[in-house]
Amino acid sequence: MAGLHMGFIKRMFTATMLSLLSVSPVIGGSGLEPIAETRGVWLTTTGIDAIASPADTEQTMRRLREIGINTVYVESWKNGYTQYPSRVLQQTIGPDRRPALMPADPSDAPHRHDKPGRDLLQESLIQAHRNSLIYIAWFEYGFMAAHKDTHNHLREKYPQWMTTTRRGELVSDQNPFVWMNPLRPACREFLLSIVLEAVEKYDLDGVQLDDRIAWPVSMGYDEYTREVYAKEHDGAAPPDDEHDSDWVAWRAAKVSEFAGQFYAELKKARPNLIVSISPAVYPLSLEQYACDWPAWSRNGWMQEFVPQDYCYGYTEFRSTWAQQVQVMPGMLDRLVAGVLVSSGVRVNPWADIQRELDLVRDTGASGHVFWSSPGVLVHYPDELKAYYKRVGRAHNPRLPSDWRPAPIVCGRASPDVFFVGRIEKAGRYRVIAETDGVWRIVEARELPVGEFKITVPDAQAVELLIDRRTNNPIKG
Repeated sequence: MAGLHMGFIKRMFTATMLSLLSVSPVIGGSGLEPIAETRGVWLTTTGIDAIASPADTEQTMRRLREIGINTVYVESWKNGYTQYPSRVLQQTIGPDRRPALMPADPSDAPHRHDKPGRDLLQESLIQAHRNSLIYIAWFEYGFMAAHKDTHNHLREKYPQWMTTTRRGELVSDQNPFVWMNPLRPACREFLLSIVLEAVEKYDLDGVQLDDRIAWPVSMGYDEYTREVYAKEHDGAAPPDDEHDSDWVAWRAAKVSEFAGQFYAELKKARPNLIVSISPAVYPLSLEQYACDWPAWSRNGWMQEFVPQDYCYGYTEFRSTWAQQVQVMPGMLDRLVAGVLVSSGVRVNPWADIQRELDLVRDTGASGHVFWSSPGVLVHYPDELKAYYKRVGRAHNPRLPSDWRPAPIVCGRASPDVFFVGRIEKAGRYRVIAETDGVWRIVEARELPVGEFKITVPDAQAVELLIDRRTNNPIKG
């Protein structure tokens, strides 16, 4: 019982400190309220251990909050598999998720197929919200079906969904991936359905599409595309010149068509959802990937644009960033910089990164997102913490500052019964419990002001998290 008592005190202290951090006066900011600025980081399972296990995920989210990050973009759709159990995926290809976050495709050893996968989305979502972080489900691969060396279920089962080069190849010299055809209704429906499923099932703050909501200009010569193009061009075939301006514009218009549909469907499903896109920088995005994202901003689609201004050195970043600002006139409140800290063994100097962050703020944009987590957690944690302390604490500009309050930590009444003395604000809450180091959702329900009691056998800890879903049934 002594151990349980000390653990309870520790959790209460942690929750109290998080609550104080979210409302404490800031140094360098204006007034007592945090400033509004996205301070984000992308979290991936590729070659990085930040979210490699439940323990890693818990530690990572806590450290990111301590450093001053307020938003996380967590890998949810990658190399042909969701990172959460998906009925849509199961009905489409067989597996319901990526098994154990390992290479998982028909060429794997049979024993890997039987290994249960994590629900990485739920696991990381709980830990993010326990640390008052805004959580964006990052559907990284978009229309990309597989890496060129991955023969996964999606690629094997639906070869007709894939677009090709002029030579009929699935992979071009310029891009080492296999792409679903953005023009095909089935491909659009599949991608939209797995995202909508996650939005319905999980208490997400937002979703983000990457630079793969696009159509590489080397692609688009498959039979299906040729037929549609011919119908719209008096029987003519697509130009052999993949960079022909009209041919690029035609494909870009088809990608934009999907972007408009995507935005409308998600906002209909969850009006308070942040819908974000992280494209390649303009004009490269249009010239090489038929992605005219500035047009999307003019149409009012997407609330956040995070162009990947990945440069080694401040001078190049400044030049590229000026182009991004130029194509978003009057909408800089939607513009966020994708900032490269490190990739592999190469690391940008802190002096350059600091100048880039200052430049983004000076232009009136609404924040930055780092690629990737080692840059924040390993290379420059102290520098970033000091920088954020100097300029002031910040909350995500697209949501109220109290959108994700600290969890309500439940006390223990007996070995099997947890309770809170009193809920001060009525609302919908997720009851979460820790068992053997893993947190899970016990239930979600509307709770009134007053005392709350619950029995959770075998749990070492129980907490309540505010649930922000509206007009959506609670499942799972």
